[in-house]
Amino acid sequence: MLACAMLHSSGNLSFRSIANMTAFTSSDEDQAFSASWRTTHDADDHASCLQHWKQRYDQLTAGLFSGNFEEFWFDNLQVFRERTNQSVHEAGQSWEGSRTFGVPVEIDGKGWYCGQILDLNSIITLKGGEEMDFRTPKVQEILAVTTDAAALNDYALQVEHRDIEAELAGKRVLPASAEQAATLRDFLGTVMASLRATPEMLRHAAMRKALEQAIYGSLIASINPDTEHRPTPSGHARRLVVERAREYMNAHIEEPITVADLCAELRVSRRTLQYSFQDVLNLNPVSFLRALRLNGVRRDLKRAADHSASVADIAARWGFWHLSHFAADYKSMFGELPSETLRNAGHRID
Repeated sequence: MLACAMLHSSGNLSFRSIANMTAFTSSDEDQAFSASWRTTHDADDHASCLQHWKQRYDQLTAGLFSGNFEEFWFDNLQVFRERTNQSVHEAGQSWEGSRTFGVPVEIDGKGWYCGQILDLNSIITLKGGEEMDFRTPKVQEILAVTTDAAALNDYALQVEHRDIEAELAGKRVLPASAEQAATLRDFLGTVMASLRATPEMLRHAAMRKALEQAIYGSLIASINPDTEHRPTPSGHARRLVVERAREYMNAHIEEPITVADLCAELRVSRRTLQYSFQDVLNLNPVSFLRALRLNGVRRDLKRAADHSASVADIAARWGFWHLSHFAADYKSMFGELPSETLRNAGHRID
């Protein structure tokens, strides 16, 4: 039986080490996020790691079971990684109203997922309420995301003009290429590494929003769209899109605007936004918005009254969740590291 070993508090966060389980949670009333890590030595115990799922794991191959599990929860998302060293049969369901995607990181042996062969380039999916029937390979490490299906579909409709739930109907293994699987695997691995290093960044609503949208974009990119001809907007229409986008950005200059915000406000797809910015400004909207957010960070760093302000906190408030990429982009833009801007803030005379 697991027993509580220690409890530490820091600001509005708490860190708990519970025997072979570690948990890191927000103590805010809204429970903005939680993070947990666990090592297991029993397949049945391992099945209980995943919150709000109904699962049963039966060990199929002989030998001492060893598993590792880590999970991050925030807003509409449950992001997790699990590793097992024995073949197990996994049965059960995810939480109601959810949609799950998974991609293997490592496998040794053959696996079967809902009647189909699982290999390293498989992207699997499961809808809440559907029965999972999964015989894992002898060794398996998998990265996965479970999210609110309606939230993902609303995002896809607004930003990509795609009905993802309709496209996924009846599918359990997506017809993805090796490149698509590798892209999703690498992206989710980067997300997990960033959250593992600095889970406290999830305190910031803007960072959670930016990360949620980045994950949604990556998941949608792994789903091959139904082939259809989509007319491109005319030159006049593209100029109008950019004009309206800039008006919106000027009116929200102190906010971390995202591409999804612009798509929702202008009622255009990401593709239309991309064509319009590239044609009119010779710059893609992602780069344009990143530049605005970098300038927002710089203004906040320069305004910092004392050194109690953290670069990571300010970056997170502007939606930057990958700190090393942020620091590199910031230095490329302004010729100095964000820490140097913050350090010099106290020496400037207003």
